[in-house]
Amino acid sequence: MADLVLAGGRVLTPDGVLDPGWVSVTGGRIDAVGAGPRPDALVDLAGNWLVPGFVDVHCHGGGGRAFTGHDPALAIAAHRRHGTTTTMASLVSRPIPELARQIRELSELVRGGDIAGIHLEGPYLSAARCGAHDPRVLRPPDLDSVRTLLAAGGDTIKMITIAPELEGAVAATKLLVDNGVLVAIGHTDAAEAQVLPAVDAGASVATHLFNGMRPLHHREPGPVGALLDDERVSVELICDLVHLHPTAVRLAAHHAGPSRTLLITDAMAAAGMGDGVYDLGGLEVTVQDGVPTLAGGSLAGSTLTMDQAFRNFVQQCGLSMAEAVAATAGRPAQLLGLADEVGAVAVGLLADFVVLNQDLRVVDVYRRGHREDRS
Repeated sequence: MADLVLAGGRVLTPDGVLDPGWVSVTGGRIDAVGAGPRPDALVDLAGNWLVPGFVDVHCHGGGGRAFTGHDPALAIAAHRRHGTTTTMASLVSRPIPELARQIRELSELVRGGDIAGIHLEGPYLSAARCGAHDPRVLRPPDLDSVRTLLAAGGDTIKMITIAPELEGAVAATKLLVDNGVLVAIGHTDAAEAQVLPAVDAGASVATHLFNGMRPLHHREPGPVGALLDDERVSVELICDLVHLHPTAVRLAAHHAGPSRTLLITDAMAAAGMGDGVYDLGGLEVTVQDGVPTLAGGSLAGSTLTMDQAFRNFVQQCGLSMAEAVAATAGRPAQLLGLADEVGAVAVGLLADFVVLNQDLRVVDVYRRGHREDRS
């Protein structure tokens, strides 16, 4: 007997939409997927969509908490209510000893299965494109400091963002890739000629493409052109319609395709909360009408949740449901090496689901086959 059978909805699988379709779960994993009615269904999907749980590879916090603050479980729970069943915790630039301490603390959450890994967005960033990172703590990626961070986190560090024009960037990229860490290019003022050596060395992700980097120019493609056009690179997009215009999202997603496009939140503590004043890596951030900014007006992360990113991608940017599932679940799961566990509605994978209504708003969230409390 299955522990859970959900039926009567539009189930989006890697092979297409089952309408109506059903999913059977035993021991927290999907044991069967099929089309047609299931009289023994325990959950009636009532014609709603069933899609895989969202995977967010770039998130700093939510629910009033940063991942580096007191009780990061509140941040995890805030995003889980919005369908993110797999989260990677992102850290902003801080001095190396402080980052090492934060990494050691978060490593326990990784090993406990609460988060999928740690992403260091800095301190190896360009001061010219630092955004909401404290410019006083930025530094080149010397190998000694990189080794210190690796030693603090071991295999819990999954990704580090580097500006490729900094001294030592290519050597650091090689060291990180050799240690199984994804290298992302971001917060950079590099010309195309400075980006390509880092990609050749193994950098494979664009940290929130367009944002925090030299803009595309028809005589100097810069990082935007170089990263978007290189098939070795997956591109992150903040689809909140604040960081990016729908046309920019559509152009990038169409060019990169489902195999290289991933949506992220880049959310800070204010996600899932109201307007107010928040802290981000020691910098004061004011959130007004859901938009977080520094005193000078620069954007400081987002208050985005993945369900809103999914909805925007389809309804405002014109991408398909299958493309949205790939960008919010399939591709990020592959990037993190978790495609045999999450990222699709397929037999053998963990039973992580989001139920969306016709307006693509969250009705229910299931993680490991258990319905999440969204109150």
